[in-house]
Amino acid sequence: MSQAARQPEQLIRPKLLIVEDDEGLQTQLKWAYDDYEVLQAFNREEAITLLRAEEPAVVTLDLGLPPDPDGTSEGFATLEEIIALKPDTKVIVASGHGARQSALDAIAKGAYDFYQKPVDIDELGHIVSRAFHLHEIEQENARLADARGGSEKVLGRIITAAPEMLKVARTVERVAPTNASVMLLGASGTGKELLARGLHDHSDRKANAFIAINCAAIPENLLEAELFGHEKGAFTGAIKTTEGKIEQAHGGTLFLDEVGDIPLPLQVKLLRFLQERVIERIGGRKPIAVDTRIVCATHQDVDQMQRDGTFREDLYYRLAEIVVTIPTLAQRPGDTVLLAKHFLNRMAEEFNPKVKGFAADALRRIDEWPWPGNVRELENRVKRAVIMADGKLVHAEDLDLGGDDEAEADSDSLLNIKAAREESDRKVIRRALARSEGNISNTARLLGISRPTLYDLLKQYDLQPGATTVSAKD
Repeated sequence: MSQAARQPEQLIRPKLLIVEDDEGLQTQLKWAYDDYEVLQAFNREEAITLLRAEEPAVVTLDLGLPPDPDGTSEGFATLEEIIALKPDTKVIVASGHGARQSALDAIAKGAYDFYQKPVDIDELGHIVSRAFHLHEIEQENARLADARGGSEKVLGRIITAAPEMLKVARTVERVAPTNASVMLLGASGTGKELLARGLHDHSDRKANAFIAINCAAIPENLLEAELFGHEKGAFTGAIKTTEGKIEQAHGGTLFLDEVGDIPLPLQVKLLRFLQERVIERIGGRKPIAVDTRIVCATHQDVDQMQRDGTFREDLYYRLAEIVVTIPTLAQRPGDTVLLAKHFLNRMAEEFNPKVKGFAADALRRIDEWPWPGNVRELENRVKRAVIMADGKLVHAEDLDLGGDDEAEADSDSLLNIKAAREESDRKVIRRALARSEGNISNTARLLGISRPTLYDLLKQYDLQPGATTVSAKD
């Protein structure tokens, strides 16, 4: 046996980051924790550098850091940056005599716990030990959730923790293996094309083409040629024979976005294709058999269009064998923060690498805004904010969302006090879960309740702590 083989396996010690500008206290704390790999930082810059490089599970943080050693501004800035970068890190803040309120404020911003100065090493040791234990449990729960598929990508790309959107995604997954025609109904920017792509990717046609066409973006006199193709010489400018989108999607899926904008004469030709599965190019006389699955979408009221005579009833029933209604972003509590963080990570890499997360005021503004433009509006605002941000965190002013107008619910159900309270509780819990990325301890702290109480509320309202990653853009 070799010398290397005879050596005992080295024990990997958990990493503890101590952020403290008092060198004497730093030394004292370092020697008090033999069971941990102790990392030391004397200011915010050093702390964030070590956080990124070493990813410690637990951090002890003195709020009085230079250049504001007698205040708390630099400590709170460090805390916010840590939480933005590594939300699962357990941060324990130092509280001097008479500064208990600062410690409570820190917990409200995401800190795990606090300790009093002057430091009682044994007491702090118990707090640190509990923090490591809790971090280990949460990491194990996350691993188990992954093993069970808890972080499975539904439809491949959509990001959501909202039951309303998860239900839509599951419906699309169940319909995907069939050849049923699907109509997606939803406002602009809710993710209709992304759901259509997910349906195609989960079908037996996934190896073949997915073709998308926006019927509202093409002039009426050109739309027929786009859909059905044309023969050479069929009209002025037709210098060669061209396949239409239906033919190009043979064996695959054709997505007709804004199908409500197809003019009536062309609706008749589309209906014939759906009935007979053959097409004729413009200027052609030969029927061409085509095996294409149609998925369509619109933001319009198709029922009203049928009553008005602008959309054929027989075409509707051919296109809408399965109807899926997509909720707006305002109907998906908590998803705004999840999506915003996803977009920020993507945009920062491309436009402004120094941006690492959202400040608390930005998260609050994102949470409160009604997002009439849905996911597309959110993506555009985050892109703007990342580009405009001066520092490492995006602030509310970078989002440029205007005033603090709030949309008030005016339904009869919310006139009932109990119903209104329950609806409010659900929304607040979902938003806290989203902001904490499903972390139960951090969620309970944000809500100002104990973990057992939070578990009871989750059970009462049938809410799940984990966020499922899917996609969300039109």
